[in-house]
Amino acid sequence: MLEKTILDRFLQSFTKGTLVVNFWDGTQTTYGSGTPKTTVTFKTPKVPRAMVRDVPLAVGEAYMNGNLDIEPLDAFFQIVNTNRESYTNKLVKLAIALRHTQRNTKSAHKHQIQHHYDLGNDFYKMWLDNETMAYTCAYYKTPQDSLEKAQVQKFEHVLRKLQVQSGHHLLDIGCGWGHLLVKAAKDYQATGLGVTLSAEQHAYANDLAKREKVDKQVKFELLDYQDLVERKPYQYDRVYSVGILEHVGRGNYDTYFNVVNKMLKPGGISFAHTISQEFPHRTDKWLDKYIFPGGQLPTVAQITERLPEHNFRLIDYENLRIHYAMTLDEWWRRYEEHSAQVIKMFDERFYRMWRFWLAASASGFRYGNISLSQFVFTKGLRNDIPLTRDYMYSK
Repeated sequence: MLEKTILDRFLQSFTKGTLVVNFWDGTQTTYGSGTPKTTVTFKTPKVPRAMVRDVPLAVGEAYMNGNLDIEPLDAFFQIVNTNRESYTNKLVKLAIALRHTQRNTKSAHKHQIQHHYDLGNDFYKMWLDNETMAYTCAYYKTPQDSLEKAQVQKFEHVLRKLQVQSGHHLLDIGCGWGHLLVKAAKDYQATGLGVTLSAEQHAYANDLAKREKVDKQVKFELLDYQDLVERKPYQYDRVYSVGILEHVGRGNYDTYFNVVNKMLKPGGISFAHTISQEFPHRTDKWLDKYIFPGGQLPTVAQITERLPEHNFRLIDYENLRIHYAMTLDEWWRRYEEHSAQVIKMFDERFYRMWRFWLAASASGFRYGNISLSQFVFTKGLRNDIPLTRDYMYSK
């Protein structure tokens, strides 16, 4: 059968790790050797037919729809990532990345954000940490830290990098559920504004500020960051974003930094926390269609090369790649614990879709092309920045 022949040729590239493949005709073939080991079951020849057109989209949809079973998932994605160079033509990969130049439009931003973040706060509460509802990379000081502890440590790490002081006015671009800005108000007596395009996050953040009795210090608005300059013509001591550059989209990085420049006081400090990729590559069609529509991961070079153009001086860079792999491990574990609730809330297909994505993401950070980058930069030249990084770690 042609489908089996084509699939067999493709799978022969997998030599690192053991891939046990069950075909729809009842036969089984093992590819590669050693650890890790995973079993993949193709239930229909329609899957390899679709793979000819687009492998990530076909595999993701087949798993979601139950036409493809993979266990264990984490081992599968480790094998995929460690064998990537064997089955991917580097020149084709580069050509695809360079050809993928469409801009992410402002008109699409609200829909894109709501597609992912407005699934309901009850959904995210099942598997994010109970204390902060943080949906970004945690900061582990030891492997034994709980997710709750690591997320609080992340917030503290960010605020120290920003060198926040009492009386500072902060702008949080893409504020999520509001915990970081609320912590700045409680612990540092700062004031500020947080903006988001998610209605669920906006409602939660405002309620949180009231519960924590800092609603006089901070407020949250349902607003696109691109509208800040026109609607909020005010300059802040600190401007930061945690997990927003991924959503800004290819072609809009200058737009983002232009907004930061106009909203930040001269000499002010800005911070950007973003998933990044080591080499430029387009967002695969499955991820773009089902998880993060319009998303595009920047490279470190795409960020740093733009800073001088906007009068920014980079003063610190840190890569927290393993921290995000650990964070995702814990999210996935908690998600699995609530599998029955997720299926009841949505359906089996939705459960498999998010399970697939969480496992793929954890492996991507541990073995693949993606990292977690934190950039700190000043508006203009400053010679009074601390000489060492001690201020980030010592109280």
